[in-house]
Amino acid sequence: MTHRERVHIALHHEQPDRCPIQISFTPEFARRLRQEMGLDGQGEHNPHGGGNTYQLERALDEDLLLTSVGWANSYYQSNHDYTDEWGVGWRVCEYQTPFGRGIYTEIHGHPLANDDAISGYRPPNPNRPELYRDSVRLVREYGREYFIVGATVTTIFETAWALRGLEQMMIDLVENPELAEAILDIPYRYHLTAAKKLVELGVDMIWTGDDVGGQSAMMISPKMWRRFFKPRMAEFFAELKHINPNVKIAYHSDGVIQPIIPDLIEIGLDVLNPIQPACMDPAWLKQEYGDRLCFWGSIDEQHTLPFGTPADVRKEVLTRLDTLGKGGGLIIGPTHHVQLDTPTENFWAMVNTIRQ
Repeated sequence: MTHRERVHIALHHEQPDRCPIQISFTPEFARRLRQEMGLDGQGEHNPHGGGNTYQLERALDEDLLLTSVGWANSYYQSNHDYTDEWGVGWRVCEYQTPFGRGIYTEIHGHPLANDDAISGYRPPNPNRPELYRDSVRLVREYGREYFIVGATVTTIFETAWALRGLEQMMIDLVENPELAEAILDIPYRYHLTAAKKLVELGVDMIWTGDDVGGQSAMMISPKMWRRFFKPRMAEFFAELKHINPNVKIAYHSDGVIQPIIPDLIEIGLDVLNPIQPACMDPAWLKQEYGDRLCFWGSIDEQHTLPFGTPADVRKEVLTRLDTLGKGGGLIIGPTHHVQLDTPTENFWAMVNTIRQ
């Protein structure tokens, strides 16, 4: 069974020979893993996929390969503070783990923080051919064997608040909805253009979404999500399905989003990601929505992978396979990029348990 066949079977709610797997990494963990596996590390690592030979993903026998176009590619661009092509400023911060030093990026500059900057703002051009070179190569070289995912995450909300500032964006949604709509349309139009191009290139899935869930509740009310985001995502999904009715659509949000899951199903969602077990009960989700949704992720990156034991990891993987994965419908993997603080013995416990 090819990787591509395995994913197709699982997404049709049938049981494949083993559960499909997808794992991404921070650059620091990827370097540790390459060294341990004796890989040469050809190509620059991008946590969202792309810009490399997918050497590590293929060596781990993963089933999905990702290619990303959009604002999310602005993460991890430099070891120094920088401003991305959208005008968003980033500050690079260091952190220490038992396994070495890492960096992460924090947003500290918003080009649309002032109202008078909005009317004259010009976002990057999503039609530039160079944005899709990796995608073309990926589909051409690996599309017959692997399930190819085009990522356009941070589709609306996250890019919008990066442009405006989170606090001000939240205020705008309440006090100045017309202005909020104008700002939300900037990333929406960009990522829709990118997603349509990726579907035309032949990817199997488009991965969309925004973090609208917190650890114990949604960041905005379901009513507000339905006003500002549901219509846009409905149109987004419909446009892609018009190009290719068979393309699968995934939606990402960390945290708690139970109130809007029926809405996402209503507008045509196929796959929900990442299913944080500390926030939503995976077994309940399968019981409630498993006949209408597939799931992607579910292995705890907050607690189990970095701080558990290999036995804890094996137990969690088996639990997910017996619940979320029962009868198909699951792409298993961590709920975020594997972080530098993760012991490699825990990582291998996850991978080997899935394989076995």
